[in-house]
Amino acid sequence: MQAAVPRLHSVADRARRRVNRRLMPFLFILYIVANLDRANVGFAALQMSRELGFSDAVFGFGGGVFFLGYFLLEIPGTVLVEIWSARKWIARIMITWGFLASATGWIHSAHQFYWIRFFLGVAEAGFFPGLVVYLSHWYRPEDRGRAIAMFMAAIPGAQILGAPLAALLLRVHWLGYDGWRWLLLMEGLPAVVLGMVTLFYLTDRPQQARWLPAEERDWLVAELDRETSARSAHTSAWKALRNPDVLLLALILLLGLAPNYGLSLWLPQMVQRLSTLGVSQVSLMAAIPYLCSVPLMLATGWHSDRTGERKWHTAIPRLVSGAALTVCFFATEHVWISVLMLSVATVGFYCAHPGFWPLPNLFLGRSAAAASIGLINSFGNLGGFLGPYAIGFLSTRTGGFGPGLLVLAACAYASGLLALRVRLNACAGKT
Repeated sequence: MQAAVPRLHSVADRARRRVNRRLMPFLFILYIVANLDRANVGFAALQMSRELGFSDAVFGFGGGVFFLGYFLLEIPGTVLVEIWSARKWIARIMITWGFLASATGWIHSAHQFYWIRFFLGVAEAGFFPGLVVYLSHWYRPEDRGRAIAMFMAAIPGAQILGAPLAALLLRVHWLGYDGWRWLLLMEGLPAVVLGMVTLFYLTDRPQQARWLPAEERDWLVAELDRETSARSAHTSAWKALRNPDVLLLALILLLGLAPNYGLSLWLPQMVQRLSTLGVSQVSLMAAIPYLCSVPLMLATGWHSDRTGERKWHTAIPRLVSGAALTVCFFATEHVWISVLMLSVATVGFYCAHPGFWPLPNLFLGRSAAAASIGLINSFGNLGGFLGPYAIGFLSTRTGGFGPGLLVLAACAYASGLLALRVRLNACAGKT
């Protein structure tokens, strides 16, 4: 009997390692590509706004309208991952958004920019929350924070990769077209290719995983079934959408993503206007905050899983981001202080995610959690419209980024403080 316990641990360790090796590198690459397609418009704006005569308000609205399109199909897309096929739905998303992302390189007017960004959001709707639901099919609750951190490290990773690519492509002038057009065109193509690969590579659920030995597969299925029966499996998806805690999480995310996306979209232009650097140097400098984010985000996910604590791991990073943006407001004349504070703010935005995203699965059954994650991300991503638009609108009105930074700081503070309002007794286990 005593020998059975080490053997069980051995099976569990082997299963977890095999799932990590099989899924995480591929999901990381998928999300790198997704965020390259989101980030590249910020780098392209270094040339695009000037060539097409876009004001800050035009670019801010066009950058943010992506999230209005994203809002429309978020919940049904996430539920499809749970009740149909993650593999097929994710492949569909990637192929359609890849074509639309490339088409952005051929716009000539503000209205074309608005429409292509809107439909790009529609095409990508459900991708991120769908992957969060997909991870819940393969990772136990106690492993989920670290898994989300590894997967979401692709966001700053995409900025790190995108910065030198942008610096290179913005210098070209092929066939009479400026570099920003080639940047948008070429960075959309990998999504199409990877979407096709996804159909053959991903496995929807552990029960179908022929690449897992039988005893490892049985252990993983039993662990995940135990979680399902332990949670409120009877909670319907419709009831979950009216759950006050789910709505609170949506508001927390909305206020957290407003400064997150506002900063990521405008960061290259902020650095450009604060300094006398050229386009290539600005692109590389804009990668500094994301270089800092990756290791600290992974460490936060590890610590959140190790302690089982989620709420404070969400709140503290957001409060730190708000403080950094406030300092940045008073230091806009000092380039290096501004870059340092923007780096601290960016680290805070990303470190909040590993603690935040496991929360819905802690108090809802599987179908209800899938619907609630879709709702949370759907309304939360409206912050992706609010942040970029607020920066562009206020910059046009005031001639500077300072007032917009204060708005982003206020959103970060509010998100962190509201995270502390998540009810401890709403979740099973520690929060």
